[in-house]
Amino acid sequence: MKKLLFLFQYILRPRTVGALMPSSSFLAEKMLDDINFKTAKTIIEYGPGTGVFTEKLLEQKLPSTKIILVEKNDEFYNHLIRKFGDNHNVTIINDSAESIMKYLEGFGIDNVDYVISGLPFTSLPLNVSKTILLSTKKILGEQGRFVTFQYTQRKMKFINTYFKNIDIKKEYRNLPPAYVLSCNN
Repeated sequence: MKKLLFLFQYILRPRTVGALMPSSSFLAEKMLDDINFKTAKTIIEYGPGTGVFTEKLLEQKLPSTKIILVEKNDEFYNHLIRKFGDNHNVTIINDSAESIMKYLEGFGIDNVDYVISGLPFTSLPLNVSKTILLSTKKILGEQGRFVTFQYTQRKMKFINTYFKNIDIKKEYRNLPPAYVLSCNN
């Protein structure tokens, strides 16, 4: 079901859905490697799609940790509401990650500990990518990390203009294989 939903959305919206299939559980685990779940108060996930990373976040987070999911795609958003809408401390937003600062202001949150991203920066319009990365840099606390994955290294230099330190790991057990970028200032 999830794979068909993902494939159908990719066919309809290839610029905003960056892959034919949902991410593997191996990629999800690698994406969360650098999260300190004992200290994380707020974690944001951009573009959760069908919720592969979200499931892992919810398994590991403390009950007090806030999880904010930001999903622009209406079909994925509705899927996330059905799947995670009843979870304690989970907020699901149907909007672009470009608008995250507006929502955090409304929630009274000054900064967050982690931002996890499934957004396809390679296919997003440049102005959208710039806005998202600039906002992300602003909302991360001193020790905050931005973790994203990409299928190529084409946007590495671009992301490096926003985040000075980038640790790169490769996950081969994903289709296609992916680079995990764990970034901080």
